[in-house]
Amino acid sequence: MAEEKTKVSPTEKPSEEKEKKDTPAPKPSDEAKELSKPGTVDEEDEEIDADKLFQRRPSVALTPENARFRRSAGGMISLDLIGGEETETFERVVVLRSFPITAPEEFLSVREPDTRKKGRGAEIGMIRYLNDFDADTVALIHEELSVRYFTPQILKIHSVKEKFGYSYWEAETTAGKVSFVLNNPFANIRVLEDQRIYISDMDGNSFVIPDPTALDRASYRRIEVYI
Repeated sequence: MAEEKTKVSPTEKPSEEKEKKDTPAPKPSDEAKELSKPGTVDEEDEEIDADKLFQRRPSVALTPENARFRRSAGGMISLDLIGGEETETFERVVVLRSFPITAPEEFLSVREPDTRKKGRGAEIGMIRYLNDFDADTVALIHEELSVRYFTPQILKIHSVKEKFGYSYWEAETTAGKVSFVLNNPFANIRVLEDQRIYISDMDGNSFVIPDPTALDRASYRRIEVYI
């Protein structure tokens, strides 16, 4: 007698394949739909241009023949850079010393101003010798440098006191009477090749003594121990 087979209704025998087919696929979120559209990018990514980010203009030698400096309407320095038949105008430039202590009149870097968007301004060019330019240009750039590198001359040293490893100074300068502190006088007081004395204090201020031998006797004795 043949063995009777029990028939099972499809509804009584669930299969994995059927479950997968019956399970609805999750609907993509609105954000996913938006990002899936061709050509859709994040706004911040759209503003970033890697090529422009690392692109820097070539620096050129600035001479009286190709550079015209003038005062802008806002009291800043403007530059007309002459290149062949074309002239490039920079409404505002800044001038920085490459060697502010040892060569203050040489290797002056002329740059575009720093901005929050572009970061550090690119160097436009370099002035090898400032005195190559006419007197008006020299005076204009000197005015800019005097503000950026404010360095009063010390005329007289009233007192020098050592306390808790610090050196407290009181002096008369071309900017009036000042008080400043040095954390290490032997490191913060430098004698330059032309015998000028350059002093930098803890707050980043700078002072210079053009000729220490021209100081009065008491002042010279106070500075002599450090030079």
